[in-house]
Formats: sequence, structure tokens, C-alpha cells
Amino acid sequence: MEQYIIEGGTPLRGEVTISGAKNAALGILAASIMSNEDVLIENIPNVNDINVMLEAISHIGAKVDRIDAHTVQINGSTISKLEVADDYMRRIRASYYFIGSLLGKYCDAKVPLPGGCAIGARPIDQHLKGFRALGAEIEIGGGALHAKAESLRAAHIYFDVVTVGGTINVMMAAVMAKGQTIIENAAREPHIVDVANFLNSMGAKIKGAGTDTIRIRGVEALHGTEYAIIPDQIESGTFMCMAAATRGDILIKNVIPKHLESITAKLQEMGNEVQEFDEAVRVIGAVSQRHTDIKTLPYPGFPTDMQPQITVALALAEGTSVVTESIFENRFKYVEELARMGGRIRVQGNVAVVDGIKGFSGATVSAPDLRAGAALVIAALQASGRTRIEEIGYIKRGYEDFDKKIAALGGKITYLQ
Repeated sequence: MEQYIIEGGTPLRGEVTISGAKNAALGILAASIMSNEDVLIENIPNVNDINVMLEAISHIGAKVDRIDAHTVQINGSTISKLEVADDYMRRIRASYYFIGSLLGKYCDAKVPLPGGCAIGARPIDQHLKGFRALGAEIEIGGGALHAKAESLRAAHIYFDVVTVGGTINVMMAAVMAKGQTIIENAAREPHIVDVANFLNSMGAKIKGAGTDTIRIRGVEALHGTEYAIIPDQIESGTFMCMAAATRGDILIKNVIPKHLESITAKLQEMGNEVQEFDEAVRVIGAVSQRHTDIKTLPYPGFPTDMQPQITVALALAEGTSVVTESIFENRFKYVEELARMGGRIRVQGNVAVVDGIKGFSGATVSAPDLRAGAALVIAALQASGRTRIEEIGYIKRGYEDFDKKIAALGGKITYLQ
């Protein structure tokens, strides 16, 4: 069983370079198959979710040339099947992006239905609403979803709730639909903008990405391109919280500070020093930190994917903080693990009441999901004594060379297989 062994109590200091954004890369990789020409994608993170996505692209017949750990060339002209195998959906939920890309290119796609996940159900009803508005017929049976159309036509689509996955999926489906599609109440996250910029670099005509209204003028076909993925907002925020929790001093390089504003604001409210540069942020953890309240919201609000990490930092601040999770249910499973380390957090529905403590104590804990796993690593780095973190496969899905980057900052971490 893969695990981390961490000897805590050392403030992390030094520099760390952030990898490409996993959530942007998943959408961009799915969109890459929509061209019949070579598409070169740089700055992809070398993490498990990306590797599975590339396997799935190869499985449907597209040509995948992994040039190096962070660069891949894809050509969708050789696609031979419009059905994604069930194994890939079980291993990586983002396989549902193939519905949008295959439907957009071929007007036909069959993908296994995604199940729930460790942080709660993630319905795709808004995705289907968008596909139907574009003219697709949806059949669900045998555990799979089949979307098909004679041709796709532009539509005016209003999402009932803000949906990141739905925005990306419907955006891909609409780029070759006839006429102008308008998506209202669209998600505004940085990776939405990155996927739109990537599609535009292939010849799509998308305007308004990053706002709540996206306009898409359909084109006949998409061409090849070369594109570099943006830095990972959540990895950046994770190291920011690591600096705060360990009372360290970390220069976090290859970031877009604008994407980190909500995280920066909360760390500053707690009394930490955050310095912004053109493509870097430096976080200096205050010895004494103040409590504050957090509520997760769609971008530009505080990201749900940063909620577990900031909660660990708040658990080490003076006073009582309140963390409200408004995006996903079941996102407080890590609280039980933190309790083993001495955390004093009470969960009431979608609210966690966090009473500050002086420090965590080493224990054996298990990562319940990706971001919760990263939060447990932060707690272990601050804790006195040794912590064993099990089920770290979750962490490796979204953080590249996590243990190596931490070790370079002075963290005492060992990876065991």
C-alpha cells in the first residue's frame, strides 16, 4: 500500500515551482481530439489523472505521442470508436468530457455514466440539458449515456446552477454547431478560460469565457495548434496553506496571482504575510494567527478544492473559525482523520466549527480523497512526531512529485510503496 511517512515540526522554507493545472488539462486533452491535425500541448502535469486521460484518448484510436513528461502531441484524425470504455470512467470522472468533444465533432458519443465520488454526488443533469438544447437525443441504458444528433444547432442555454464540468462540456459540443450559442450562468473558473483559449487557438470562436455569459459562433472545423496550460491554482494554494500552517516561508513560482486572490485574502486575514510578484507569490507564516470564517463559492469566491487545506491552517489559529461548504456534500470526511491528530473540529451538516489548537500530534491516518489527502499532509508537516498517511493514491491523482517538492522545502517526508 502506498503511503507517506512524515516527521513533522519543521517550518518549510525555500522555493517551489507549480505544475500545469490538472483541471484545465483534463478539459483541454478531451478537446484536443476535435481536430484532425496535430495538436501540441505543453505544461501538462505528470499526475495519474492525466495519464489515465491519455490512455482513454489512445483507446478510442487517436494518435498520442508523449514527447516528454509535460508535453504531448495528439492527432484526432485516426479515431476509430465513439465509445469510451467503462474502466476509464471508473478511474477518472473527467472522462465525461468525451461526451462534449465527440458529440461536437461527430454528433455521436457513448460514455459510461459517472457515479458518485468521495466528496458527494456530482449530477450531470445540466450537461444533458445543454446537449439536448443543441439538438442531441440522449439515451440512458446499460449503465451508459448515448448522445446522438443528425446535426447540432446553436441554442440559448441557461444553467440552473453554476457547473464547471457542464460549462466545459457544452462549450466543446457547441464550437461546431451551426449559428451562435449563448451559455448563461456559466462557470467562471480559470480553467474554463484556459479550455476556451485552447479551443480558440484551434479556430473556435468563443467570447466571454471568464464571465457568466459565453457566446460561441460555430465553425466548420478545428485545426492544429500549440498550447501551454496555465499553472495549477489549487496546487499553488496548497503550498500557500503549507507555509501558513508550518509557520514557514515559501516562494511559490509559476503562478498567476490573480487566480489566488481569494486564498491570499483569507491567509492575510489570519495574519500571514503574502507578497505578490508577476508570476510568483511568497507566503510567510505568522507565528500567531487569527481565526476567520470561510465559505466556499464558485470562482471568484473561495474554491471548494482549497477548503480542506485552509481548514488545517485554521485549526492552528487562535479562536474559533467557521467553514461553510456550499458546493459539495461529504467534503468534511477528513475531519475524523484530523481528530486522530488532535484536531478540534465539529461538523454540523455543511458547516465545520474549528477550535484552534497549539499543534497536531503524529498519528496513522487515511486520505479519503484528493484534496483531503493534501490537507492531511499539511497537518502532518506541522505535527509533533511521526504521521503515517495511507491511501495516498488519491493525492497522486492531482499533485505532481508532491513528496519531492515538500522534501526540497525541508519537509521530512518519505514515500513508501
